[in-house]
Amino acid sequence: MVNDASANAYKFNFKSVDGELIKLSDFKGKPMLVINTASLCGFTNQYADIEVLHKRYKKDGLIILAVPSNDFGNQELSTNEKVKEFCTTNFDITFLLTEITDIKGNNGHGFFKWIKEEAGFLAFPKWNFYKYLINKNGELDSWYASTTKPDSNKINQKIRKIIADK
Repeated sequence: MVNDASANAYKFNFKSVDGELIKLSDFKGKPMLVINTASLCGFTNQYADIEVLHKRYKKDGLIILAVPSNDFGNQELSTNEKVKEFCTTNFDITFLLTEITDIKGNNGHGFFKWIKEEAGFLAFPKWNFYKYLINKNGELDSWYASTTKPDSNKINQKIRKIIADK
């Protein structure tokens, strides 16, 4: 549990779909969009919009991290290799993809526990494709439920605002 005032997203690490360490602290000073995903969900087509965002804002430093999980409706594929193949074959994704990660329960990733501490119960994922926008200081700026499309005006406006902030 994180209770100190200096706590931010930079304290968390993930493992990539290829087993490499992804340290969020490596992205200090850059905006981040973290999304819990699943390959077999009704929202899976959002991967296409996520890739659009990635291509649009990559030059401005936006880091996008997709976190596949099987915690919501058992809608993730069985292995990291299958997830990677699915995402590259069907959506040609070029943003960061983690290994299949627990979100709920005692084994849930600390990042999502931090989200709940920062923004409350409603911000914690209730389903796949919840989106978390982290500002350049590693603080949670805003969050969006599954039904908010990644390329929506409100997400684009928030990303542009964070990019413009010095």
